[in-house]
Amino acid sequence: MLVTGIRLHSYRSYDRLTFEPTEKLNVIIGQNAAGKTNILEAVYLCAIGRSFRTRKDNELINMGSNGAYVGLELVSRGARRRVEFKFARNAGKQVLIDGEPVRRMGELMGVLNAVLFSPEDLSLVKDSPEERRRFMDMELCQLRPAFFYKLQQYNAALKQRGALLKAALEAGVSPDPLQLDMWDDRLTELGGDIMLVRREFMDELSTLARDINRRITGGREELFTFYKPNVAFDEGGRQDVRTELNNALARSRSEDIRKGYTTRGPHRDDVGILLDGSDVRIYGSQGQQRTAALSMKLSELALMRSERGEAPVLLLDDVLSELDSQRQRELLSSAFDCQCFLTSTSADGLAGVPNMTVFECAEGRLARLGEK
Repeated sequence: MLVTGIRLHSYRSYDRLTFEPTEKLNVIIGQNAAGKTNILEAVYLCAIGRSFRTRKDNELINMGSNGAYVGLELVSRGARRRVEFKFARNAGKQVLIDGEPVRRMGELMGVLNAVLFSPEDLSLVKDSPEERRRFMDMELCQLRPAFFYKLQQYNAALKQRGALLKAALEAGVSPDPLQLDMWDDRLTELGGDIMLVRREFMDELSTLARDINRRITGGREELFTFYKPNVAFDEGGRQDVRTELNNALARSRSEDIRKGYTTRGPHRDDVGILLDGSDVRIYGSQGQQRTAALSMKLSELALMRSERGEAPVLLLDDVLSELDSQRQRELLSSAFDCQCFLTSTSADGLAGVPNMTVFECAEGRLARLGEK
């Protein structure tokens, strides 16, 4: 999978930019706030449908402009594709794939596969369960577009059930049990499927992450990552999982009514991370936690490559300065067989890295180093 062209109009710091990246390692250097990350953000936007820095589309529009444009051309499995985003201030956005407007954002999933690694990802291990759920879901939405729709539907049903509970709590009355039964059935149907897919995903990812961590540490440490569902279930099929979830919702109903929100379900899942049998969040050093996070992110890259039959685009946003030389080498070696965009304040430390092209970002322009 290759990005062959990026066009930005009135996007963030760029009035107008046309960028044709190379097929290998594209290093974008520049001072802080020069606009380096804006380019990676635009690629990620075309893969996931939203920014990794903000949920407010207006923030993507250049100050003084009423709209913005992001266009990306790519090649996937030998076919040329085009993804476009058109933003209008205070009026939402339009998404086009190969010139045709999309009706649902799920149509975008899988057109461009990208894996992002930023300094914030180094906190994946010690951050909240919400961040680890997002780690699972962002990958799964790209690999399995049907999961994207199920997750959307689950969150919508969860919101409706929560609104029912909250309204009853504020009014000092009991919520309608028939309505609760209806939402419980909906959460059970959708949530059970989400739980099964997440477990399958983490089972596959765990082996890859373990092998990568062994490589980074020279075999000195054993990493084990696993799915931690909020509602435990055995190895049964879809109906068994749904039964467990439905029973959990029934058991927690009184507590949910008292608190005004849904306390059980996959919206409270987590990922367990053990190093040599101990919880790395509690007992691991900062270096061990960063290595575990790096291993998990690189396993994401390997899994996507395996399932899709082609390497995704790798986005490395100013992470080299956060890693020691050994972890830098491991990260860069993963980029040898895929297209990679790497931002940094300088190219120091990259001497000898093969297939590297350096671009300098300054004053809303991007130029290959040595060119004007």
